[in-house]
Amino acid sequence: MKSWAVPSHEHMHRHKIPPYLNPGDTIGITSPAGYISLEEIRPSVQLIESWGFKVEIGAAVGKKDFTYGGTDAERTADLQRMLDDPHIHAVMCARGGYGLVRIIDQIDFKQFARHPKWVIGFSDVTVLHCHISRNFGIATLHSKMCNSFPSDWARAEPIQISTILSIRQALSGEDFKYTAPSAAANRKGRGQGELIGGNLSIIESVAGTRSDPDTKGRILFLEDTGEYLYTIDRMLWSLKRRGKLSGLAGLVIGGFKLKPDDAGEEFGKSIYEIVMEKVQEYDYPVCFDFPVGHQKNNAALRCGVQHILDVGAGGSKMWSVDSYPELRSGL
Repeated sequence: MKSWAVPSHEHMHRHKIPPYLNPGDTIGITSPAGYISLEEIRPSVQLIESWGFKVEIGAAVGKKDFTYGGTDAERTADLQRMLDDPHIHAVMCARGGYGLVRIIDQIDFKQFARHPKWVIGFSDVTVLHCHISRNFGIATLHSKMCNSFPSDWARAEPIQISTILSIRQALSGEDFKYTAPSAAANRKGRGQGELIGGNLSIIESVAGTRSDPDTKGRILFLEDTGEYLYTIDRMLWSLKRRGKLSGLAGLVIGGFKLKPDDAGEEFGKSIYEIVMEKVQEYDYPVCFDFPVGHQKNNAALRCGVQHILDVGAGGSKMWSVDSYPELRSGL
C-alpha cells in the first residue's frame, strides 16, 4: 500500500478560488430548494451580521409552493439574481430539502463564471457543488445553512459553535485543520487533491448528467441521511461501476444516519464493511467518522481547494495545502 497518493498530472485540477470575504461584504440568502420562513433564518442573519458582513435576503425566502421555497420559476429567478449581482459576494442557501435538480439547467452561469463568488450549503445543495465543479471549475463551500443555526447562540453546544464559526473562517480564507477520531476500519496513508463530494444520494441522482462530478485525483467525501444500509450499498456499487471510486487521492466518509433494517430483512453489513468492500482493491487512504453530514458536527469544507488527507493510527487530519506549511515538510 502506498503511503502517499498524489494525482497524476492529467488530473491535477486547479479550480478557481472565489475572492475571500472582507468585513462589509454582502452575503445573499436564497432558498433554491425547500421552504423556509423569514423568522427561521433570523438567528443566522443576526450572527452573520455580527461577523461584520451585510446580509441581503432573497425573494424566495418566505415564499412557499407546497414543499418548495416558491415555484420553480421564482426560485430560479432568485438564485439567478444572487449569482449575477456584483454587490453580492457570496450566496448562502437557506436550507436543503429538495428542488435544485428541478432548476439547475435553467440557471445561466456565464456571469458567475466570469466573476466567481462562494456558493454555500450542503445536502440538496450538492447539486450546485457538483454542477459548478464539473462545468466551471470554481470552488464552493459545503457547510451548514441557515436552518442549522441555533436560535439561542448563548445556549448552543460547543460543537455547533465551532462548526458554524468554521463557515466564517472558510469565507474569510482563514487556516484551519479538520480532525477525526481513529476508526478501526480506517486505511492509513496520505493523499493530496482537491475536495469533491457531498450527499451520496444527490451525487447518485446526477449520474450521467451535465452535473456528474469528476472524482479522479481528488479527495472524495460522502455523507447521507435517512437511507437503508442496502441503498447505501447499491449507491456505492453504482459509484464503483462508474469508475468514481478509482484513482482517488483519498476517501472521506462522514455522517450516515441510517434507517434501521426492517425485521427479517437485515442487511448484515455495517457502513464500514460496505465501504471497504468497494475500495479494497485500491490503495488510497480512507477515513471514517469525519465531521461532515446531517449532524451537529458538520464543518465547512471548501470544495475544489487542494487538501492533504493524513490518516494515521491516532486518527485523521485534513488541511488545505496553503494552510499549515510546516505540515508539508518531508512530504
